[in-house]
Amino acid sequence: MKIGDKVRFLSEVGGGVVTGFQGKNIVLVEDADGFDIPMPMHECVVIETDDYNIPTPASKAAAQKKKEEEQSVRPVSSAAKRNVPGGINSFCDEPQLRVEKPQVSAYRQPEVRGGDTLNVFLAFVPEDIKAVSTTPFETYLVNDSNYYMYYTYLCAEGKAWTALSHGLIEPNTKLMLEEFEKSGLNDREHVALQMVAFKDNRSFVMKPSVSVELRIDTVKFYKLHTFRNTDFFETPALIYDVVRDDRPAKQVFVSAEDIQEALLQKQMADVPAKPQTLIKRGGKNEIVEIDLHIGELLDDTRGMSNSEILNYQLDKFREVMEQYKNKREQRIVFIHGKGDGVLRKAVLDELKRRYSACKTQDASFQEYGFGATMVTIK
Repeated sequence: MKIGDKVRFLSEVGGGVVTGFQGKNIVLVEDADGFDIPMPMHECVVIETDDYNIPTPASKAAAQKKKEEEQSVRPVSSAAKRNVPGGINSFCDEPQLRVEKPQVSAYRQPEVRGGDTLNVFLAFVPEDIKAVSTTPFETYLVNDSNYYMYYTYLCAEGKAWTALSHGLIEPNTKLMLEEFEKSGLNDREHVALQMVAFKDNRSFVMKPSVSVELRIDTVKFYKLHTFRNTDFFETPALIYDVVRDDRPAKQVFVSAEDIQEALLQKQMADVPAKPQTLIKRGGKNEIVEIDLHIGELLDDTRGMSNSEILNYQLDKFREVMEQYKNKREQRIVFIHGKGDGVLRKAVLDELKRRYSACKTQDASFQEYGFGATMVTIK
């Protein structure tokens, strides 16, 4: 059923055109006289014809019952009235008294003073606060503003997201998003809310769309003192800010892998490389000797994989080659060790690929054994 549909009443004669809605269950129907009549949706049926006065079996039965009641109860006091759907007292037993139906043009949600500033919260409410370690929980979205909001509530597993709830929340209301058991708590450690705010039937200040990721501390769900009394619930609740005074929450989810990677990068940046050794052999250019053993380059390699160690050694090799690439006849000895030959092969591959003009030979066996390569810049 939508605005503009022609409907007929089921329990009484009449009908009209749908002009609006009140809440979820009441529809406003404009009759032939131009009055908007609030009626329950289940009392209206959509029709194609304009003849709204065709009596239905239900309306006939209601009329007969009303007639029988009027005949059995006489006289009736002036205070006795009959309630019609929607709460409008439009009939009474004394013919000289008539209460007209109010004319409603369009429904507008009432606003709260100061509610034009967005304040949105995510709340977790235990069903049994006395058994907080085992009780199921309800998740609520609290809209403490004069704005309607289209929302999407999501949870993440790794980099994959799942929508748990989506829809429309009305101004100055709370909406239950889901109910979950304690066993599903770990699945909600990383959640997000995306929202678009607007007003219906009135002008408003446009608000930016909101996308906020939250890290839910699951340990708090086992502690009674973390659930506190609020203005939104009759029972204690755990509240997370989503938007506070028009500002989205800054709390973001940081995984353990991200923390470990950041610490490793900081550790590598804080450890200074050992200075290279210069050995003077006489003549125009002295020999530059670089020991590429990782123990000579870094004091601590804990947490580094073999590939990270090899890349660090090659970075040091490239750094030295770039430093001396324009100094002709400069001789550089790279000590890489014999080992299984992985570092030696990587160094030779780099020389062929990036420094093919340079002369390459094994360094002196007497001084370095079989674990060094001499490069002469050309």
